[in-house]
Amino acid sequence: MTPYRYAWLLCLITISGFAQNKAGNRPNIIVVLADDLGWSELGCYGNRFNRTPNLDRLAAGGIRFTQAYATAPVCTPTRIALMTGQHPARTGITDYLDAKDEKFLSPAYTTLNEQLKKAGYHTGLIGKWHLTGDYGQKKGEPMKHGWDEVICSETGYIANGDYFHPYFFMPDVAPKTQGEYLTDRLNGEAVDFIKRNSQQPFFLYLSHYAVHTRLAGKPDKVAKYQQKPQAGTRQNNPELAAMLESIDEGVGQIRAVLNELNLTDNTLILFTSDNGGELNVTTNAPLRGGKSELYEGGIREPFIACWPGTIKAGIVSDQVINTLDIYPTLLDITSIKPAAKLILDGVSLKSVLTGATKPTPRTLYWHYPLPRPHFLGGRSAGAIRSGDFKLIEYFDTGQIQLFNLADDPGEQTDLSETQPAQRTQLLNQLREWRQKAVRDFQTAITSLN
Repeated sequence: MTPYRYAWLLCLITISGFAQNKAGNRPNIIVVLADDLGWSELGCYGNRFNRTPNLDRLAAGGIRFTQAYATAPVCTPTRIALMTGQHPARTGITDYLDAKDEKFLSPAYTTLNEQLKKAGYHTGLIGKWHLTGDYGQKKGEPMKHGWDEVICSETGYIANGDYFHPYFFMPDVAPKTQGEYLTDRLNGEAVDFIKRNSQQPFFLYLSHYAVHTRLAGKPDKVAKYQQKPQAGTRQNNPELAAMLESIDEGVGQIRAVLNELNLTDNTLILFTSDNGGELNVTTNAPLRGGKSELYEGGIREPFIACWPGTIKAGIVSDQVINTLDIYPTLLDITSIKPAAKLILDGVSLKSVLTGATKPTPRTLYWHYPLPRPHFLGGRSAGAIRSGDFKLIEYFDTGQIQLFNLADDPGEQTDLSETQPAQRTQLLNQLREWRQKAVRDFQTAITSLN
């Protein structure tokens, strides 16, 4: 063999080995979840009052979805969808859990972190859990769901917010700094988690308590936004802007440590929220409604995915997606087979993230039965989006609303009377889905017991 042919063969072997090693390295995964963050709060979604440079850069370096949805208009059921990959209607928890609620996410469910852990991932929850009501029972606490690390996650009920130490829902958490701010603490814990686990694949779920009310930003940041001429109370809220800036700073810190440890190209970061913004403190315009409602303002969310070298930079996608899609997407990306007999209600977005497929029509469902109206105004209802059409069925009065989101994203024109055929088709489809979901829940309860 000539020296030239030998060198060429050696080069091929080296390239082949590199490709095999790269393919064999499962990516680190970071999911950052904001609380009650509306669709239009980030700079990359058009907001010109709030300052979110790190999230804007994250979006510029990856893919930003314009039609991403939470699985519910309130927190607990959406978080259950994220953790289980199953629709809340299938698990029987379709509303947020209050302090006296005996419901909780049963450890019998195979959560996302448990799937990843079995495949060799080191898993960590930092921040909000809220998949149980009565925390004193300790039946639904996160450690019962197989996390390797649980850090700064509430051990008491979390209503009304609490952002400066001492934290009433985490009385055992000692501060690391004087006057500690909770969002800063969670960001710092995330950076430390990454440093500790840089030599093994990890899954980090950074679940912020912000920007849930009662709003409380860091005073210096609040003062800065109060000086802006556009400052208001519902639109351009200085407290909310300050809290969001603290979340944004954490995203910057995470990306900086990934770069420092040479992990950037092998780490997938997802950012989204659990439901729309609360109308007492913000507006979700141009979308209608807010938290607790099945209008777009209550369920459409920011959603950003960044994975340098795998996801092309600067992509804006109008693919309709849902919180339910995160679970199957991460299993697909990591080549992990779902647990036996596990039903997943979402779809993998891997081909969308990598640009292998173009946006395709989706049908999404919401089930939100309430014994009484939500204190923020939401009503007992269900909804379906199929293609561009969206139908809402109110269980309390029987009212039906139909909208064409392509022409009317603000849901101002009810088409239920002028397009009766479309109304009938979607209403029947929604009711058939709901009946099956309820039957599946009853079957699941029987098997879990």
